[in-house]
Amino acid sequence: MNALREVLAAIMCIFSLTILEGRCESSGPESRNRGFETYSLNGKWTVSNSNGSLSFGADVPGCVHTGLLKQGLIQDPYYRFNDLAYRWISLDNWTYTSTFSVPTEMRSKQKVVLVFEGVDTVSSITLNGATVGTTDNMFLRYGFEVRGLLRERGNVLTVGLSSAVAYAAKRSQAHSAYPVPPDCPPPVQKGECHINFIRKAQSSFSWDWGPSFPTLGLWGGVHLEAYDSLRLLYLTTTPARDGPSQWSVGVELHCDAVVAAVGYVTLLLPELATQQTYRVFLPAGESRSTFILPVNKSAEVALWWPRGHGSQRQYNMSVQVELDGGFAIDTKTLVSFRTAELVQEPVAESPGLSLYFRINGIPIFLKGSNWIPAHAFQDQVTPSVLRNLLQSAVDANMNTLRVWGGGVYEQEHFYRLCDELGVMIWQDFMFACALYPTDSEFIETVRKEVTHQVKRLKSHPSIIVWSANNENEAAIATNWFGIPTSQRDRYLKDYVTLYVTNIREIVQKEDASRPFLTSSPTNGAESEQEGWVARNPYDTHFGDTHFYSYLQDCWDWRAFPRTRLASEYGFQSWPSFSTLQKISAPEDWSYQSNFSRHRQHHDTGNQQMLQQAKLHFHLPDSPDPLLTYRDTLYLTQVMQAQCVKAQTEFYRRSRSEIINGQGKTMGALYWQLNDIWQGPSWSSIEFGGKWKMLHYFAQDFFAPVLPVGFQDQGLLLIYAVSDLTSDLTLKVVITVYQWSSLEPVCTLASRAALVSGGSALPLYKQPMTALLAGCRNCSTLTCILTFHLEDSEGQRGPTNHLFLSSPREAQGLQTPNITTSIRQDGDTYSVTLHTSAVTPFLWLDVGDIPGRFESNGFLMVTESRTVRFYPWGPTSAALLSHALQVTSLRGVYQPQQ
Repeated sequence: MNALREVLAAIMCIFSLTILEGRCESSGPESRNRGFETYSLNGKWTVSNSNGSLSFGADVPGCVHTGLLKQGLIQDPYYRFNDLAYRWISLDNWTYTSTFSVPTEMRSKQKVVLVFEGVDTVSSITLNGATVGTTDNMFLRYGFEVRGLLRERGNVLTVGLSSAVAYAAKRSQAHSAYPVPPDCPPPVQKGECHINFIRKAQSSFSWDWGPSFPTLGLWGGVHLEAYDSLRLLYLTTTPARDGPSQWSVGVELHCDAVVAAVGYVTLLLPELATQQTYRVFLPAGESRSTFILPVNKSAEVALWWPRGHGSQRQYNMSVQVELDGGFAIDTKTLVSFRTAELVQEPVAESPGLSLYFRINGIPIFLKGSNWIPAHAFQDQVTPSVLRNLLQSAVDANMNTLRVWGGGVYEQEHFYRLCDELGVMIWQDFMFACALYPTDSEFIETVRKEVTHQVKRLKSHPSIIVWSANNENEAAIATNWFGIPTSQRDRYLKDYVTLYVTNIREIVQKEDASRPFLTSSPTNGAESEQEGWVARNPYDTHFGDTHFYSYLQDCWDWRAFPRTRLASEYGFQSWPSFSTLQKISAPEDWSYQSNFSRHRQHHDTGNQQMLQQAKLHFHLPDSPDPLLTYRDTLYLTQVMQAQCVKAQTEFYRRSRSEIINGQGKTMGALYWQLNDIWQGPSWSSIEFGGKWKMLHYFAQDFFAPVLPVGFQDQGLLLIYAVSDLTSDLTLKVVITVYQWSSLEPVCTLASRAALVSGGSALPLYKQPMTALLAGCRNCSTLTCILTFHLEDSEGQRGPTNHLFLSSPREAQGLQTPNITTSIRQDGDTYSVTLHTSAVTPFLWLDVGDIPGRFESNGFLMVTESRTVRFYPWGPTSAALLSHALQVTSLRGVYQPQQ
């Protein structure tokens, strides 16, 4: 046996396998081993359209649009009105062709499988003239046996892609028994119809924040897998807590064996001094083998914690398979130990149930946002793009992202980064804002999709919940699509069939380690009691809530639902001028231009932003049209940041209270984190990675320790909010300023009080008139408050502020004279500002220079302040000084000199 192990060890040195995309891949594109080999078919393919008028080389992975762009056959699809100009691409059929040779040793294997990691979307695949298979689901991995078709040279592989638009329309027409709404998106979205009849990114046919680009292509890798004994389809690891200090790891091997085989499986956790070997029998064909590895009781297991609550410890694990006859593999993966519970239990002094997450037994307030696809063309979503966006999320004190159900199941690198960074993922399945058919073909492909994605992703500790869809329970409950009462039962039955009988059943079978929700928003357990579709899925006494209201005053916290968990809410803004300038022309640079109307996919969205802004601000009035345009873009970001700040702070201070039966809020996930193109949206990060003002505000309103101030019936209340697990003794310090002066009018402090970890406690409660009476020459129109928290060691958390009236009504607000200087400070740059007056919403912009500021959009109440700029690439103090533009609220109301 020792001799055999030495031989196997030598073989494993030649053939080293790693886990990629949730499955085994050989370490090189053309690995050699007498047991298993892979051969990559990625690289340059030839792409042609249906009539042969276009033929060009294109990359795989990739899509037709990016292939045309790289060959200079089209302009940037995001430029101006090109989303409409290039509609023809999605309406045509396209063929990908590759010619390749196959080494003799591969063709001599017992089995050769042609693997497609992702086909977008409907295709027929031929090899050397023979049809080997078809595809109809963007979210599946496909494998086809091709051993008998391969030859040494001149193999011709073709993938004939059908128009997804035409396919969806055909499937809708074939579903003649009853309609499945919606047929088409609203006209303002300029999109395509019947997206609910094809398993493809739902947003690819358009959304209210993005374009219509129904892509075609090979968006995942293509390769051959050749083997004599077996291949490993999936390796999943699921840690479980068996006692207060005892852990085990459930390991599943999903294999495809050429013939029945026997051997040994050895599981190793070397860092925890844990190893165990099992005798295994693998039947011919696909099979699943499950093993339990108890962790050494003497080992000290470090847990994986969400961002802000501890470290993100990951352990190296090895799974070795040795079959009688000599075949061996040694796969490497990472294991993290954590538990995730969704708590729905009665709430004292309130009807209904709680809804919050316990991670490792600790209640965690979810702080974060919602994630949409980072690009319309998935081959453009590079590791650096993902790293930048996810790092920006954690830099803003986020611990959670919801992967929204109208996009894609993200690539492996996304989840690995979330594991590394401690970002919890609320993972939707890809169904959104629509009803869906439940014919046998559709259900069959959905079952394969869900099974594949759960197996692929369930080893990631970052994923804490599966959710079946986005807003489809609410769509039926509130009758979005005008379904007659007499027909409602049919659609209720379809809903239960798809999300409960199928998706829920599969998830519970494949992954019992995480909670499952049938929708978002939902009343959770209460929805289940009501037959899975609640009468009111927005009931604040249960579940999670989505809330949008664009006409009421967003500064008025009384309009917000005091929900158990807010999983969507937000307001639109436009991106910065530097972002828009890349994809527009000078004639577009007006808020009323055709381009501005075209780019807005939310009905009356441009008007709503100005209406909301006018409640509290004067609109820009410069005689220079370009300056007015730029200032209007700035003001939409001011409005968005302040609106989301008010709502998020309301949710954070509601975590410990029940008022009129509502409260105990345990999550705030605003809509949305990122953009898919350069246009108006709810995002806090522009396309390209630039932070909007909202994202800078999120740094503060998601801070672990935060003071929150508000007015209620003439009272000023200030809460201390703490996400820490330890207790703090805190007091609030309030400073009052007149708008007309940088000198504080007065300063006062509350008594110190014990603020328990994971709570929100009111520290200050006084009539506003009493506070102002103690400050000379102060009224709600002439003064503003800043406040912060202190303990015995000094300030804890950020300084916050409270407007006592709308800035448009403020008396004494002056146009500041602002000067700046920039110097390099190691790898960062220090920007020192001097102002002559109190300056709200002071905004620093360096155009296209990649990076972010330490703080931005802030209230400046001191004569000078220094903030750091963190560059994301090479730059200099001279370049930054040349590019820097400073905007202030008062400055947009009149011509700037």
